[in-house]
Amino acid sequence: MRFTQIESLTSIFHLRFPLLLLGLLVITGCRQDMHDQPRYEPLEASTFFKDGRASRPQVPGTVARGQLKIDEHLYSGKIAGKPVDAFPFPITKDILARGQERYNIFCAPCHARIGDGSGMIVQRGMRQPPSFHTQRLREAPAGYYFDVITNGFGTMYSYADRVTVNDRWAIVAYIRALQLSQNATIEDVPASQRQQLGAAR
Repeated sequence: MRFTQIESLTSIFHLRFPLLLLGLLVITGCRQDMHDQPRYEPLEASTFFKDGRASRPQVPGTVARGQLKIDEHLYSGKIAGKPVDAFPFPITKDILARGQERYNIFCAPCHARIGDGSGMIVQRGMRQPPSFHTQRLREAPAGYYFDVITNGFGTMYSYADRVTVNDRWAIVAYIRALQLSQNATIEDVPASQRQQLGAAR
């Protein structure tokens, strides 16, 4: 009987020991090493540096990623300080589609979807912006529109923190398409495609 009890206890020990070992391994994996790292927190005081700051000043000449902006045309819409009419990259169908999407989100509330300045905000009593289809704005260079989106104009505030550089150019391209859509003539359509227009009527 005693031998049976000893044998039973031994069996239980052999079963529980691996579980106990596994439990110990799990517990060791719950340490806070990844949280309690031997490093300074942002703006924490430091006795290592003479100025007592853990955060170090940037090395002279440091430029944040994406902020080099050496391409004046791309980032300002100007060359030698003057607005340019050329785009800094080829305009494709995808870019126009992107411009339409961004325009409808950021511009249409005031300028309306066709660009005549009769957007929903205007219908609710806000000041009406000029139509993109006036002679003055049809003749304005593309860089002018880019600059207005970037820096604002009159009661329109800057969209630089809301619309990326490439999206601003896409919007300008779409504005050009809107202007063409409201002022185009049959002569602007290639002769090879005029018959298609007639068939679509």
